Amino acid sequence: MGVQATVVFTDLHGSTAVFEALGNARATETITEITAWIAKHCEAEGGHVVKTLGDGVLALFPDGSKAVKALVELQRLNSKRMLRVPSDLAMPIRIGLASGEVEIVAGDCYGDAVNVAARLCDLCGPNQIWANAAALDTVVESPGVAFRMLGPINIRGRAEPCTVYQIEWHEEEATDFLTMQGDIDVLYSNGDVDVLGREIELTWQGDSKRFKSFELPIHIGRVRTVEFMVNDPRVSRTHARLEWRNGSVVLVDVSSFGSWVRFSGETGSDVLLRRDECVLHGQGELALGASFADPNVPTVHFRIL
Repeated sequence: MGVQATVVFTDLHGSTAVFEALGNARATETITEITAWIAKHCEAEGGHVVKTLGDGVLALFPDGSKAVKALVELQRLNSKRMLRVPSDLAMPIRIGLASGEVEIVAGDCYGDAVNVAARLCDLCGPNQIWANAAALDTVVESPGVAFRMLGPINIRGRAEPCTVYQIEWHEEEATDFLTMQGDIDVLYSNGDVDVLGREIELTWQGDSKRFKSFELPIHIGRVRTVEFMVNDPRVSRTHARLEWRNGSVVLVDVSSFGSWVRFSGETGSDVLLRRDECVLHGQGELALGASFADPNVPTVHFRIL
């Protein structure tokens, strides 16, 4: 018989490099120690650890609120832990969570929510938490914790796309973690190589430009002073802003008439932004000043590289 639960998958990013740096014996000891710490934290916060998976943990929580609270605290604790170790041993955590019905068989768990949580863990970046909409149904944003829509994402093995959110967990006040991020930003800005490994490409009427993550924020609008100009009367002078935030490209609408986002392959799931924002992923289109229903709407193609 199935039970309702919130499924959590965690993964240590960069564990392969740790084996190269430390050798098999010490790397195994280090990764096992961190994995055990993650499992202990989940248990202490009301979760049930189903199993450990080498450098990952599979856990069940009774509801999304307990899971989000535990995982936000886990990321914050890990960010402080990484300050105390060499950069090649830091190993940030990636986390996916999904709520739904799961089947418990011989101590293991199965079901759509298990598959979705595992896939979101695979897709998200270091230090990120991605969740399906069901996991956040009863969860309220709190100071320092916000939910940013990524839009519909295709999950391998599912016929229907899954609406996904990124849980932003960085505290507002100045912390050691934020200081660390500032130091990293200095490194990223040196030279032409984007060590973050992310770029966004924008195209309108044959004009394409690429922006590296350390070059953000940039602005889209109809005046020449913005970094990407779309010369159409429906586009505001400064229509939208692209920011690099927590490892993602965020589109912020600052226009008079709004922006619409459509991710490739996801017709009928357009995201409307009016003085709001969402995280861009993969590729798709931005309709500026009118919806995609208008055949002549100024449309910017975007691609995250």
